[in-house]
Amino acid sequence: MSLFAQILDFIGTFAFAISGIRLASAKRFDWFGAYVVGFVTAIGGGTLRDLLLDVTPGWMTNPIYLICTGLALLWVILFGKYLIHLNNTFFLFDSIGLALFTVVGASKTLALGYPAWVAVIMGSITGAAGGVIRDVFINEIPLIFRKEIYAMACVAGGIVYTVCSRLGMHELGCQLVGGLTVFATRILAVKYNICLPVLNDKERKR
Repeated sequence: MSLFAQILDFIGTFAFAISGIRLASAKRFDWFGAYVVGFVTAIGGGTLRDLLLDVTPGWMTNPIYLICTGLALLWVILFGKYLIHLNNTFFLFDSIGLALFTVVGASKTLALGYPAWVAVIMGSITGAAGGVIRDVFINEIPLIFRKEIYAMACVAGGIVYTVCSRLGMHELGCQLVGGLTVFATRILAVKYNICLPVLNDKERKR
């Protein structure tokens, strides 16, 4: 990955780790438990992506992911009281991590020579899978299985990123536009209560 993509990856790791640790603290996990939840939130999607792409997961070759999660835990410990009073803290950090990881995943996939449709899928996995693991760990229904626009925001951002890339836009521009698409889609969907249709069980209603 380029230096800028690596920076995005580290920022996304920090943001996702905070979102996981914040939810773990709400469930009254101890420091170690909160660290584990934050870590799997941060690296879960990227690990699954790398395994599917047949490359070594980044956290196994670079300790910065462990360090970023530790810093996120320290941040929550020091400023936890302020974060608790900010009701939108989890949502904000989760949305930032979602956007950054989506473009990092799509970028890495294209760099390895895979087609655009694979990049969209891998970008979505990178962005959303960590949140699924987090929600399972804290015994919540994963966001992607609810009505909220979550994984679909990743799909939208991945499509925009790959289209911009195919049109010859500079890598930085692709990442900015793709990331903003994910972030804006998520924010607008929640603000205006935009949801996907619910699949009703007609047989159950009879």
